[in-house]
Amino acid sequence: MRISRSKKSLWLCGIALLITPLLSGAQVNDLDMRLPMNIDADNTTIDGKNSMIIFNGLRLTQGNVSIQADEGRATRMELEDSTWYFSGNVIIDIGAGHIECDSAELLFDEFRLKQAIVNGSPARYDLQRPGTEEITHAEAGHLSYDVDAGLIEFSDKATITEGGNQISSNVLVYNITEQRINADSSGEDDSRVRITYTPANGVEPPPAEEDAAGDEEEPENP
Repeated sequence: MRISRSKKSLWLCGIALLITPLLSGAQVNDLDMRLPMNIDADNTTIDGKNSMIIFNGLRLTQGNVSIQADEGRATRMELEDSTWYFSGNVIIDIGAGHIECDSAELLFDEFRLKQAIVNGSPARYDLQRPGTEEITHAEAGHLSYDVDAGLIEFSDKATITEGGNQISSNVLVYNITEQRINADSSGEDDSRVRITYTPANGVEPPPAEEDAAGDEEEPENP
């Protein structure tokens, strides 16, 4: 069933609520990067030539943040002004959020997360809403989070699902401050914006006007 443009706009407003918890600004800004950092690794190498610290078989914990990766690289141990690179079976847990990806890059400035870039095939993100058993699930080949701008971009076959609701597109951009989502596609059939929306009362959405017209009964012949 196709959805008219007016109905699609209304549905996007509702679907935007699915993304509100994903990497929300409040969740990230509440992290205290000054807490003690615990690092467990199979081995560590200090690359003085490239000013890089390399960890193999890394497990890092700090407060309610936990990161595991086959390899981790850092420009500095401190999170005041540094960039951390993680690759190979990367698992990131932040509070109720859980991320699995192939690689991740985290940029810190003055003990604050400034930017996060996640890549996978696909990268997967799950969040359990506080006080409920509902889980919001998102996956995409690429995720970029600009903390200062309050923008999260899911690209490369992005899909976000919660319960019976789902939105998928080649590119999904979510503005945290305005709680607004922009879904875009390349215009090709296999990358168009697709929405599945299940109303709370379980009633199916009305058909588009062109479909409804086709269902009208033909008058009986006299």
